[in-house]
Amino acid sequence: MTKWAFISDFDGTISKKDFYWVIIEKYYPEGKDLFRRWKDGELKDIEFLSKVFSSIHQDEEQTLKDIHEIPIDEHAVPFINKVQENGADFYILSAGTDFYINEILSKYGVADVRVFSNKGYFKEKNVFMDIDPEEWHYSKRYGIDKSIVLRRIKENYDFVFYYGDSEPDSHPAEFADITFAKDVLISILREKNIPCIPVRDFKDVERYLKEEGWLTDG
Repeated sequence: MTKWAFISDFDGTISKKDFYWVIIEKYYPEGKDLFRRWKDGELKDIEFLSKVFSSIHQDEEQTLKDIHEIPIDEHAVPFINKVQENGADFYILSAGTDFYINEILSKYGVADVRVFSNKGYFKEKNVFMDIDPEEWHYSKRYGIDKSIVLRRIKENYDFVFYYGDSEPDSHPAEFADITFAKDVLISILREKNIPCIPVRDFKDVERYLKEEGWLTDG
């Protein structure tokens, strides 16, 4: 029996909206200019996120309320359950922070999913990331090197799927056995000649895995 795992990005894949956009739109309009500077290459990902996350200036109750209101792909939780029911493991690999990821997983009752992300915590009305340069998966640009994590996970499986939507996901996609891509990641991978299966949501992913025999309803 093939031992396999499914690894997914969080923001823009499991969630329908990046947490940083929630903050920018509600509390930090200056972040739109910061976003442009980040996309122009003036800022590292970790610099952009650290600045946005530390610009909330709301109490913890409001911040958690904002996190709980982040919309997710309605097919994500049933998909995670289906993967686990079929004897596979599900991982989340994110360059965001586990502070809001764990909150959302808890809200939807998602269990037995290991999260690899930048450590985050709430303090003085903001969210901060605790990034350790000595961590085995440290990245100067992203905080966490997704390709290193995926390769480490892959050592324990015969086959690994990956699902992402943006530039940071192009790096682990090089090492996954099959990558599902949505939005801008599709064109990025095509430019890099990295094979991928274009999808719109977890429903498309599930359809593919069922057709190929990885998932059954039994």
